[in-house]
Amino acid sequence: MNDKPRLRFWQIWNMSFGFLGIQYGFGLQQANMSPIFRYLNAEESAIPILWLAGPVTGLLVQPVIGAMSDRTWSERWGRRKPYFLVGALITSFALMMMPNSSALWMAASMMWLLDAGLNVTMEPFRAFIGDKLNVQQRNLGFAVQSFFVGFGQTLANLMPFILPIFGVTLAASGGNNIPDFVKYSFYIGAFAILGAVFWTLYTTSEYPPEDMEEFERMKREKKGVFHAFAEVFDALRQMPSTMKQLWWVKFFTWYGLPLMWQYLSLAIARHAFDAPNATTNPTGFAKGLEWSNLCFALFNVGCFGISFLLPPIAARLGRRSTHAAFLTIGGLGFLSMQLSSDKNIFLIGMTMVGLAWGSIMSMPYVMLSTSVPKERMGVYMGLFNGFIVVPQIINNMTIGFLYETVLNSDPLNALTLCGICLILAAGACFLVKESPKAEQAAFPIGAGGH
Repeated sequence: MNDKPRLRFWQIWNMSFGFLGIQYGFGLQQANMSPIFRYLNAEESAIPILWLAGPVTGLLVQPVIGAMSDRTWSERWGRRKPYFLVGALITSFALMMMPNSSALWMAASMMWLLDAGLNVTMEPFRAFIGDKLNVQQRNLGFAVQSFFVGFGQTLANLMPFILPIFGVTLAASGGNNIPDFVKYSFYIGAFAILGAVFWTLYTTSEYPPEDMEEFERMKREKKGVFHAFAEVFDALRQMPSTMKQLWWVKFFTWYGLPLMWQYLSLAIARHAFDAPNATTNPTGFAKGLEWSNLCFALFNVGCFGISFLLPPIAARLGRRSTHAAFLTIGGLGFLSMQLSSDKNIFLIGMTMVGLAWGSIMSMPYVMLSTSVPKERMGVYMGLFNGFIVVPQIINNMTIGFLYETVLNSDPLNALTLCGICLILAAGACFLVKESPKAEQAAFPIGAGGH
């Protein structure tokens, strides 16, 4: 693991470039899916259950794909590359079809397909860092991926402001009332993920397994999806203690965060543009969607702006304190949205949340990569995703019951609950015990820093 050759910055950039297309797709989904559901007459209280596709496909797909890719090797195609390609093709198709949905069931179906494709592609990119980089360069590798998280999603969020330059407006030309800028953003996304993934496939080679004889033996003994599931359960039983201790941090973080994607655009439309739905005030609802995209853009600017500064900050404050501090900043960002109905308060709050997002998207993965066996990097990266998706599933199954009572049928109150959850996650950081050796491995002093 330490003997892998040191890669140049642009080699690390190229091997992570496919992440740009993946995150462009996630950016489109996160900012636009709740309004698309509302355009197709979904009730606000039903929005969380319609988002169930993401965590469920993540829970099922990522660990299995990780285990399967751990046991894949071809001189021609490599180990992770076949999964990059298949996932990109599925994602591209779903992006093309999504904004042309004629009914709610069709949009929900495309949501499932989109999330499946994104998850098939994303997990191998996480494991790619462990495959290609030695320990000293992994923090830079994850920082580059964190940069692409911010940049790709920012680009997607700025489409409502870029496309009008080329004559695309807030108007809707189809029968489903979805604005044209949303449709063209999704079409661009379909080509973006294919182009970005093909660039990584073209520019980056993969290393063969270090012990080919042992690899072939494992491959013969553990074939197929059922063996992949068995390996996932075996890895679960042998989970490192650091990974277990991160559970409550991840639980509070990811129970709260889905509320942002589910309700931010609806809160902005209702409180800043007096548009509770697309029927009573269609222009205001479209402007709320446009403004929420700008908020998500600043959110992602905060993410990639802070990503390379995290290592030196953590070197001074310590990893747990740093992560706790940024989660607290994000929580206060959500709580600040209660202060005013001015649209600019949402911009300020989401910029603060973006700083927390940069920490959420890098620090846990860096620490995990130093605490798991290198030969099982894929399956543990996939399992760690369970710490993200299980809280989301709980969110999707419970918020519908809380929305009309506890949250008073107000999307802004859902954002307040998200802020409280991030502050609870900050407190849970201090339940994690790490040795000085692990701390040093996670954040070595030097260049770099989802």
